[in-house]
Amino acid sequence: MTPNIHIGFLLFPNVTQLDLTGPAQILSRVPGAKTHLVWKRCEAVETDVRFSINPTVSFADCPQLDVLCVPGGFGVGDMVLDEEVLAFLRGQAEGARYVASVCNGALLLGAAGLLKGYRSACHWMWRDYLHRFGAIPVAERVVRDRNRISGGGVTAGIDFGLTLAAELAGEEMAKVLQLAFEYDPQPPFDCGTPDKAGSELVARLRAIQGERLAQAEQKIFAVPV
Repeated sequence: MTPNIHIGFLLFPNVTQLDLTGPAQILSRVPGAKTHLVWKRCEAVETDVRFSINPTVSFADCPQLDVLCVPGGFGVGDMVLDEEVLAFLRGQAEGARYVASVCNGALLLGAAGLLKGYRSACHWMWRDYLHRFGAIPVAERVVRDRNRISGGGVTAGIDFGLTLAAELAGEEMAKVLQLAFEYDPQPPFDCGTPDKAGSELVARLRAIQGERLAQAEQKIFAVPV
């Protein structure tokens, strides 16, 4: 009988849902996986695309997780100042086999003091903030440093999920899962990183996101370090 592997994703208001649902879809198929969506209370949580996701377990009732994963989103700005959330992450990290993040969820791990001295991926727009928490930002799709595994921005969560699946169940099973989900990306445009997109497109995106990024930045810099 395959032993249970408890894989928990932090759910929080204004989470980028694909940061969570992408790797959750992959990792839920790992043999023995029991996937938990964890929040303070078991009530619907609104995501960044306005639909809600239901937690499966509260902080108080969450079992010790083998994998603790923190997705990202603009909601991270509020979470880095939420001591109840930070305490939950610290407590779970003590017993977890893997402490992980996707996108700017790495900043929330950093705010909890869980990335000091660790290399970490992060969405390119947020990556430099990792310095504030003593982490070492790395411009890669997936980064592993000891038991910390991190994915870059949003869609990197799929690569992250497959990487972690290989850690948990072996490379052959991860390959089976990649085939099962027909993960064979062929994007219509070659502009998925700042280097490929060029300065004009980067500037346009920064202008679109500027106000929300500035609001989150104020909260990030309010975190005691």
